[in-house]
Amino acid sequence: MNKRWTIEKINDFVEKNSDSKLLSTEYHGFSQKLEFECACGNKFEKTFTKFKNKNQRKCDVCQPPKESR
Repeated sequence: MNKRWTIEKINDFVEKNSDSKLLSTEYHGFSQKLEFECACGNKFEKTFTKFKNKNQRKCDVCQPPKESR
């Protein structure tokens, strides 16, 4: 089943599954970058797909990007 994400559902997911906070107020699709605030106070942008599926739920300071192969 294909789930339609709304900004409210995304906000709920973020609150339940991370220490970060969603700052964006609109959602227009999976390729859109959303703005988040990390628990440390840094702001960062990620697509919701990366946030949800790839566990990229913190800023680059708290969770540095993985090195490419």
